[in-house]
Amino acid sequence: MKIRAFAAAVAMMASFAAVQADAQSKGLVGIAMPTKSSARWIDDGNNMVKQLQAAGYDTDLQYAEDDIPNQLAQIENMITKGVKVLVIASIDGTTLTNALENAAASDIKVIAYDRLIRESDAVSYYATFDNFKVGVQQATSLVSGLKERFPDVKPWNVELFGGSPDDNNAFFFYNGAMSVLQPMIDSGEVAIPSGQMGMDKVGTLRWDPATAQSRMDNLLSAQYGNRTLHGVLSPYDGLSIGILSSLKGVGYGSGGMKMPIVTGQDAEVPSVKSIKAGEQYSTIFKDTRALAAVTVKMVNAVLEGSEPEINDTTTYDNGVKVVPSYLLEPVPVDKSNYEQVLVGSGYYSDAQLN
Repeated sequence: MKIRAFAAAVAMMASFAAVQADAQSKGLVGIAMPTKSSARWIDDGNNMVKQLQAAGYDTDLQYAEDDIPNQLAQIENMITKGVKVLVIASIDGTTLTNALENAAASDIKVIAYDRLIRESDAVSYYATFDNFKVGVQQATSLVSGLKERFPDVKPWNVELFGGSPDDNNAFFFYNGAMSVLQPMIDSGEVAIPSGQMGMDKVGTLRWDPATAQSRMDNLLSAQYGNRTLHGVLSPYDGLSIGILSSLKGVGYGSGGMKMPIVTGQDAEVPSVKSIKAGEQYSTIFKDTRALAAVTVKMVNAVLEGSEPEINDTTTYDNGVKVVPSYLLEPVPVDKSNYEQVLVGSGYYSDAQLN
């Protein structure tokens, strides 16, 4: 009887704690993420949930697996559930207008997360990294690698890859990189043997690694029979791994063929391992913990009726309005500093990178 009574008491306490937790909840926050196919979005989602729940919010985290109708349905469902705020990393930032009109009609605040939502005045704020600077850092690292690995070569033969044309960030990455590379192309220091330049020619829909690998295969076949490729501007680690696979397939990185300098972004584990192995040259680290923290502060502020901290009011015009933004600093990572930046900050453990 005592055991039953104790079990009943425990159940009552658990029930009471659950009721208390519900009573203390500051409300439900909807988190719409694009896909689980990239490790960085999994980290983003986990960090958002962890920090929002620690701040007293309930969360509804959904991944749309790069399916636009699926993301729209998930957002509409969150609106129906009565979320107080929507945090959205969009698949295609131009497709959410109607859903966000419904959010605005229900007085639900919308925070664009890392990817700008376009053509909607319902977007309250934008939390992201300095995306133009990401591109500058990628190109700067590319040039540093070219000088290091091919010091006696001019011009350097380089091919350009861009991100997904439906992701607003991809244009900032590309434009930032070209602010460094275009003067070198104009001066003859860098050559683009394929002639393929501009996001309309170098964009990679949905950031798909297989698409990047296939394009690299075609470029090598068409342009590099009697030429040597020295560098590849890659805006994302997933693309970089596909590009590297193509390069290794024709002998780069073995025998007397030096591996071209290949950049990246997001410091995903396979790419950090590739950097350690001397294949991928560099990546750009964007600490998703910091981005989640900024977003949680935004959520707190909008629900308390105050203005969140922002540091940019001019850069991100979504076609309807300039969205007040908070930009975080990206960090270039290569073989010389990956351990300090990634392990030293606690983002990864040594075991994860071995």
